[in-house]
Amino acid sequence: MKIAVIGAKGLPPKQGGIEHYCAELYPRIVKQGHSVDLFARSSYTDCSWLDRYDYEGVQVISVPGLNLRGVDAFVTSALGAVAASAKKYDIIHFHALGPALFTCLPKVANSAKVVVTCQGLDWQRAKWGGFSTRVIQTGEKAAVRFAHELVVVSDALQKYFLQTYGRNTVYIPNAPASYGESDPNFGYGRQLGLEKGRYIVFLGRLVPEKRPDLLVDAFNALKPLGWKLVLAGGVSDTKSFTSELLEKIAHNRNIVFAGELRGSRLWEIVRGAGLFALPSDLEGLPLAMLEAMREGIPVLASDIPPHKQLLSGSRGTLFTTGSVDSCIQSLDWAIAHPQEIASMAVYAKRHVQLNYSWERITNDNLNLYKALLESPESLRGLDRNRAELAEVLSKK
Repeated sequence: MKIAVIGAKGLPPKQGGIEHYCAELYPRIVKQGHSVDLFARSSYTDCSWLDRYDYEGVQVISVPGLNLRGVDAFVTSALGAVAASAKKYDIIHFHALGPALFTCLPKVANSAKVVVTCQGLDWQRAKWGGFSTRVIQTGEKAAVRFAHELVVVSDALQKYFLQTYGRNTVYIPNAPASYGESDPNFGYGRQLGLEKGRYIVFLGRLVPEKRPDLLVDAFNALKPLGWKLVLAGGVSDTKSFTSELLEKIAHNRNIVFAGELRGSRLWEIVRGAGLFALPSDLEGLPLAMLEAMREGIPVLASDIPPHKQLLSGSRGTLFTTGSVDSCIQSLDWAIAHPQEIASMAVYAKRHVQLNYSWERITNDNLNLYKALLESPESLRGLDRNRAELAEVLSKK
């Protein structure tokens, strides 16, 4: 099969869930004998327009854009869709709802099958203004109308599309990235003034919907003796929010801002944590949490549906979304009950190993592609939960 990919910034991944998802998925697809062209932003790849390079077998093609907030992604996606429509591909796979705005182009221009993967309802993110929000919502409607198949990464998203549009979707979840070796002597952690097992780590972009500010407020109020809080993440079009957050923690020696971590330093800091915390108001199916779970790190998170999907069944600790008081109580309980949260972490690790693997996700995507090319009707067998989900929702 010849596959085109639109919506990722580029490869190798620097930050962002979609880029890490594509870095795990598409090299595996190439190894099974298929060809993949990924249309990337030239602002991300630092390459000239239409230059291409190889990333583990994936051909990354740089597409021009405009270096303006919220504009670059749409221009690149539009030009990528035009370029893909002009070539003969079997599958054109869009990632995210914004790029899905242009699913109509290949649907009209050629015989390629169009697939959209929704990692989350991006129009809900705080960084977008009113115009960008409306454009992304239009992309969502375009995905529902024009995509031959719509893939979602969580139960909550599957319910959303069925309830909102009456649209059946294929559930293919995320999986954690593979961690490599890290310093067993915890050298970088000690440089940051950390002690193994005695700090809470927040890992993610410093954006309002991930609520690092709420976690900081809870930590400042609790003041757990001998514990520190580490904020590890980059900035994503939210410089004013980040500036306010950094100002809030500037004089607290027990809160460490580590910036954006990659590779062995990231793996070391996650593995050394006593608790991984994700207080988000909005997520698809968070890769960072999956990675922490697979590493056996206890998890504390807000009780949004994707987090419940991962942590229910005594696999982690949940608190009421948006509530500082609830976060304080849950943090206090977790720190005071190390044996209980360690047992939860064991259950969580087993759950991830059994249910979230890249090999399974690769096979699910390939089976979806093959079924689309053979007969759309055969897609009925790809998602065993569709009929059950429809029956449950019809009773509500």
